[in-house]
Amino acid sequence: MNMLPESLIPTNDAGRVRSLHHYQILNTTPEPIFDEYVALAAQMFNLPISLISLVDEHEVFFKANEGLPGLEPVPRPDSLCSAAILQSKVLTFTDLNTEACSLVNPYVAQSAGLRFYAGAALHMPDGSNIGSLCVIGREPRPIEPQEEEMLSMLAELVSLTIELRYAYLSRDRAYEWQAAQRELEEILHDHTALARYLTTRAITPAATARDLNTVARRLAELREIITGHLAELAETPAQ
Repeated sequence: MNMLPESLIPTNDAGRVRSLHHYQILNTTPEPIFDEYVALAAQMFNLPISLISLVDEHEVFFKANEGLPGLEPVPRPDSLCSAAILQSKVLTFTDLNTEACSLVNPYVAQSAGLRFYAGAALHMPDGSNIGSLCVIGREPRPIEPQEEEMLSMLAELVSLTIELRYAYLSRDRAYEWQAAQRELEEILHDHTALARYLTTRAITPAATARDLNTVARRLAELREIITGHLAELAETPAQ
């Protein structure tokens, strides 16, 4: 059950926006590592669309986009990702035609033919939710508890990767960031291939969720790699 507040703008929004800007990722060009995350998320859920959103003061920007080519920033009141940052648990709408979000314009998703939405907030160390990782479908569909856990796990990995990106770039170590990206991309690419195999053979979302526990275990290993890089960088002061 979604536990949304009465307002789309949280009381801590000014600090949340400062946190977003701190990471210097807003309005940046696409980067392959984030493209790999949305490709993996779409494959894991066997859905056509996955996005990494960044929620600024007035607009929602998309750092990575699988399935909606040419997507431009949208006004904050028009995006379900604006609502996904308002709670700690995954925000889920199994059929947007019958359970539209009361905080955002319902006609935007409906006019685009979108029926299913699940979004997990990108939660940063200072407590701010700066955006979301979401998966979207054009047909209504249930979501299993294991799937919500996996989406949260993926969102945590995206958040850690945003931290890692900033840690490298703020230390003028762009070349090392590129090398780290390639390492993580290769791992994620292999995970996507595994997820494709598992979701192809599964018949129901519940079966998919059970099979994808294999991918979840591998994602835990990826988390260790990212946190290891962050621990190493913590020994070097930022510029």
